[in-house]
Amino acid sequence: MVLGRSRIEELVGKGLIEGFSEASLGGSGYDLRLGRVYRLKSDSFLGVEGRKTPEVGELEGDRFVLKPGEYVLVETLEKVNMPVDVCARVLNRSTIFRCGCSLFNALVDPGFRGTLTFGLKNLSDREFTVERGARIAQIVFEEVEGETVEYEGKYQGGKVV
Repeated sequence: MVLGRSRIEELVGKGLIEGFSEASLGGSGYDLRLGRVYRLKSDSFLGVEGRKTPEVGELEGDRFVLKPGEYVLVETLEKVNMPVDVCARVLNRSTIFRCGCSLFNALVDPGFRGTLTFGLKNLSDREFTVERGARIAQIVFEEVEGETVEYEGKYQGGKVV
C-alpha cells in the first residue's frame, strides 16, 4: 500500500528523510532534489560472478548542461533511512521527461540508508540544463507485507559506484 502524507510525516519524525523540505512533500510522495552530478570516466562490466563499476568524476558548479545523448549519474540532496517494513519506488517528475530526459533508477530496499543515485540521460536532440537543488524525482513509499530482510548491499550508505 502506498503511504500517504500523514504516514510519511510520521516516518520523517523518525528520521526517514534527512534534509527534508516541507515544500517537497505531496499527497502520496516526496520530491527529491538534485545533489551531486558525476560523469562516467571508464568502461564497466557486469558478469555472472564479477563486476567492475566505472570510475566517475564529480562535476563542479551548480548548473549542469547535458548535451544530446549525454548520460550522467546524479545523487540526491536528501538521504533516506528506510525502515525494515517500507520500500520505495522513484519516478521521474513530469518536467524531466517534458525536457526530453529520463531518470534510470532501482527499487529502494527496506533498511537502505544514504543518498540515492540515479542515471540521468538527455534523450532529446537539444541541450538540457539543470540546477543543483532542482526537484528531479518523486519517491513513493510502500509498506512491505510479510517477512523481509534489511538491505546490506554494496551501496549501503549512498555509495555512487
